Amino acid sequence: MAASYTLLQYSADPWNARFEDLEKRLAFTVDESPNLIMKIAREAPWAQQHPDIMGPSNSYLYFGPNRTPGHLIYGNSTYHTMAQARNRKKESSTSRYFWAQNGKEYKWRIAPQRLECVDGKGNVIALWETSQLADPFAAKLTFKHVALPIITEIVTTLTLNRIAHVSNWQ
Repeated sequence: MAASYTLLQYSADPWNARFEDLEKRLAFTVDESPNLIMKIAREAPWAQQHPDIMGPSNSYLYFGPNRTPGHLIYGNSTYHTMAQARNRKKESSTSRYFWAQNGKEYKWRIAPQRLECVDGKGNVIALWETSQLADPFAAKLTFKHVALPIITEIVTTLTLNRIAHVSNWQ
């Protein structure tokens, strides 16, 4: 079986959280500034443990007035609207699609306590689940080795989908 990795999410608040690996290394921080800009930062000491990680180390979510959907940027690339990063193909579907910088399309299957990131072949490459009450962390993100090259995009779109859920965006 392919290797998998786990990041523990501390804080149930999608606007401000941190992700740590099982060795307590900080992997990602999610931090909103007062001017409605959120930075999702991949931490270098953690990333250096995984040479297959590619892409930008940071992403930025720019929200509109009253935290309405705006746009996002990976590193210094061009911006995408939040709607493009949460594309719905069928009106009745709860799944959301996004295009990674590698040119491939991925899907988030969204349920209240669980989100699954699926590749174009239907393989689950990342799974986010809320924790049990006794756990010291709020949620757990488990991902396969194949997800490492786009891990910043996975954490970014995961955060965006969680914000959309708590904000009741369509």
